[in-house]
Amino acid sequence: MKRRSSRGSIGRGAERPGGAMSTQQRVDLPRLWTKIEQEARNIRRLQLMISMVMSVISQDEDLTVEEAAELAAGASVPALTMFPDKEFAYDILYKPRLQRLMNERFRYQ
Repeated sequence: MKRRSSRGSIGRGAERPGGAMSTQQRVDLPRLWTKIEQEARNIRRLQLMISMVMSVISQDEDLTVEEAAELAAGASVPALTMFPDKEFAYDILYKPRLQRLMNERFRYQ
């Protein structure tokens, strides 16, 4: 004799109160995915840009301290343009990395 689970199956969410999506929610899903995809693209662009700035600072032998400081400071402009409300996140994620790299690169000068 088989016992039935009282929890139901995975596909039965529409039968439970609160489990069904309204028509408006279903219509907004593509728009939500578009926003999520755009944010993911912006994050990837920002990571790539910071990586490129860090590569230039660490590898360009002719780069002066002032030029490197300009590159590091200039990296915040496009970052805050893409994510205007995320200045704090930039300050705790990327700014310390750039400062650490500057200290390592120009320690003896």
